[in-house]
Amino acid sequence: MKIATWNVNSLSVRLPQVLAWLQDNPVDALGLQELKLTDDKFPFDALQAAGYHAVAHGQKTYNGVAILSRHPLRDVVRNIPGLDDAQARTIAATLDTPEGPVRLVNGYFVNGQAPGTDKFAYKMQWLQALHDWVQAEMSQHPQFVLVGDFNVAPEDRDSFDPVGLKDTIHHTVEERTHFQALLNLGLTDAFRMFEQPEKSYSWWDYRMLGFQKNRGLRIDHILVSEAVRQRTAACHIDRAPRKNPQPSDHTPVVLELR
Repeated sequence: MKIATWNVNSLSVRLPQVLAWLQDNPVDALGLQELKLTDDKFPFDALQAAGYHAVAHGQKTYNGVAILSRHPLRDVVRNIPGLDDAQARTIAATLDTPEGPVRLVNGYFVNGQAPGTDKFAYKMQWLQALHDWVQAEMSQHPQFVLVGDFNVAPEDRDSFDPVGLKDTIHHTVEERTHFQALLNLGLTDAFRMFEQPEKSYSWWDYRMLGFQKNRGLRIDHILVSEAVRQRTAACHIDRAPRKNPQPSDHTPVVLELR
């Protein structure tokens, strides 16, 4: 079984790339972020033709998340329960797989701005609400997976310039503390379970030849509960889609389970 995450930075623009990638990489489930379209414009038919059930939580112009799955989806939850948030940032569903139900939460985490700004305060509030919700979800679902664009580089090795970018957005102590708090719930960063190439990133700025010079960040993550960790066989970043014409600035991260 394979589960992947991909910030596509506009599904209307990137749908042909998503369909091509799924044909070459027939994962069991894929979490998409930054759809940038409303639910009435979501390509349910095209994805169904490709063999995927889909649930979406869209928003005009900004944000938007979806879960695609080869397995039936149920118990769908859109946005963090109890959080008054107009942004379409999370979606959760249970996948009924042959190995039992897997609870998948897909999030487009708040980007934020410099510490001290209103947007940074919103990010802190949002991360705390997510933490509390994930804790409740994990108590109900032993097989639990959290995927998405976290907009956090957890460690210095997840940034191309940890010294120059120290204490800037994605690199702050506050953000990294929230990431660690998720791990403290009993989650594991699946990518770091395995030896990985140095300077492994999932996002590169479009400007200044960011991808060509590998000036990137690892901000797209897959966190797994203990029951899923025991089944985890591999986790890798697929850099190939970032080489496409008109690519997303992010590229997929793929989890492989035994």
